[in-house]
Amino acid sequence: MFIAIKTEDGTLKGKISFYCRSLGVTRQGFHNYLKYKDKPWKYQSLANAMLDICAEDECNDTYGRIRMHQALKLKQPDGINVPSERTVYRVMGEIGISHRPKRKPNGITKADKEARKSDDLIKRNFTSDKPLEKCVTDMTEVKCLDGKLYVSAVFDCFDSAVLGLAMDTNMKATLCEKTLENTYKSHPGIRGCIIHSDRGTQYTSELYRKAISKYGIIQSMNSAGGRCHDNARCESMWARLKEELLYNRYDASKMRVETVRTLIWRYFISYWNNRRICSTNGGLPPMVKRKQYYLSLEDAA
Repeated sequence: MFIAIKTEDGTLKGKISFYCRSLGVTRQGFHNYLKYKDKPWKYQSLANAMLDICAEDECNDTYGRIRMHQALKLKQPDGINVPSERTVYRVMGEIGISHRPKRKPNGITKADKEARKSDDLIKRNFTSDKPLEKCVTDMTEVKCLDGKLYVSAVFDCFDSAVLGLAMDTNMKATLCEKTLENTYKSHPGIRGCIIHSDRGTQYTSELYRKAISKYGIIQSMNSAGGRCHDNARCESMWARLKEELLYNRYDASKMRVETVRTLIWRYFISYWNNRRICSTNGGLPPMVKRKQYYLSLEDAA
C-alpha cells in the first residue's frame, strides 16, 4: 500500500524498483497487489454473517471458531457456502472477533467430614443418551456491590440444559433445596434421575436429603478424597457463565445483587437454554436438541 501511494498506483515507474528494494517487496508482488486491491474481499459476505451472529445476543461475541462454525452451519445464511473451521478462524481474526477466554476459578465448597456421604454413581462420565437420566448440580458465588450472590443450578448431562435455578445472598442448604424444588416444578420427570454434586455441607445436610427423597431423586457425590474434576461438568458451566457474561462485560462488584440476579437468570433461562450454540450438542442449543430428541421418539412410534 505504501509503494502504491508513493508511486501513484505504479504510474511513476522510476521509483518502483527503489521502494521495492528498500521494503523487501518483489516487483511481481507489488503488481499483484495493484491487480487485486480494488476487488471486493471474497469473504465479505461470510464476515457479515459472522457479525450478524455476534449481534444477535450480547454474549455471542465469546464464540470461538468451533461455535462460530457450528452457528453458521445451523443458520445456513443465504448465498454463503460455509467453509472449513480453519477458514472461519482466519476470517474471524481479520474482522477482529477472535475470542480468548479469561477465567478466574474460585472454589467455595466446604465439606463436612463427619456427614454421611453418597456413592459416586457418575465416576466422571458426564454423558447421557436421554434427558432426565443424569444431572449435575453445584453452586458458585458472584461478588456484588451490596454483598455476595450465590447461584445454584441443576444441569442435564444430556444437553447441558439448565433444569432448575435458584439464587440467594447466602449459601445455606435451603438454596440447594429451592433449586431441587424449581427443577421438579419445571420437570416432574426428574423422578428416578441421578443428580451428582460435590461433598459440600449443603448436599450432605438432612434438609437436602429430605428433598432428594421427596422428589424421588437418586443422589450421587464426588468420590472420597475426590477433586473438582469429579464434578467437572458443573465447574465448566460456571466458567462459561463468568467468562461470557461477567468478565470484561459487566462489573458485578459495582452492581447491586438484584441487578446481577436478573442478568444471570436471563443468561441461563433465555440465552443458554434456547439460543446459545453448544459444541457438545453438535452446534445446537440445549432445548433445540431436546426437542429433536422427543420428535424422534414420536417418529419412531
